[in-house]
Amino acid sequence: MGDLVSIIVPAYNVEKYIEETLDCVRAQTYADWELLLVEDCSSDNSVMLIQRYLEQANDHRIRLIRQPSNMGAARARNRGLNEAKGRYVAYLDGDDLWAPEKLERELAFMKEKDAAFVFTGYEFADENGVGTGKVVHVPDSLTYRQALSNTTIFTTTVMFDTDKLPKDRLEMPVVKSEDTALWFKVLRGGVTARGLDENLAKYRRAGKTLSSNKLEAIRRIWNLYRKEEKLGLCRSFWHFCFWAMRAVRRRI
Repeated sequence: MGDLVSIIVPAYNVEKYIEETLDCVRAQTYADWELLLVEDCSSDNSVMLIQRYLEQANDHRIRLIRQPSNMGAARARNRGLNEAKGRYVAYLDGDDLWAPEKLERELAFMKEKDAAFVFTGYEFADENGVGTGKVVHVPDSLTYRQALSNTTIFTTTVMFDTDKLPKDRLEMPVVKSEDTALWFKVLRGGVTARGLDENLAKYRRAGKTLSSNKLEAIRRIWNLYRKEEKLGLCRSFWHFCFWAMRAVRRRI
């Protein structure tokens, strides 16, 4: 459908943040979008707040999709992907934020580079969505081999062109760190991701207990190397060392 951007937002227990996240989408300078809000059976008041927001906003571009049971972020994103109508697909987590010009700048960059897969820089933010000043810069391009040692691609910043990457290639594997597993899968197929080094998103770290658990993060990335990418022990260790150094550097 032309330049329609389908924004997929998985929502699970995000009552404290979801209204602000929806506000940042509606504030985009690029207006040709649809938002597929996939509610994953939250145990808090997320559904009530979302329904109230949609009634007040009366914005036909936003669609609430409710999962039959709690199925996890990968399946929620895949559900949104299957129902997306746009040529372009962008992901946004239910507690993260976009700068108003995010879609406009990223789509223009994607067309300029004739890219299938793009991502942008971002900034860490506190629980209130206030930037900490720690901005993550991104490289101009990232191949599969480079990405194995540098998982700098952040889910809330990516955009895909489904004319160049069919939807069946964009389904997230149902594993821990499903987003990184998807980047590896796409890049392994010969695609080069292009990076727009502009700070266009905020990564709210508060509440992301899984991501903030360092031991769990180590297990997840190691399992991706060994089980999903099927790398040998030495090669896994090599890439893991570089991944660890860059991960620490991003957070200091």
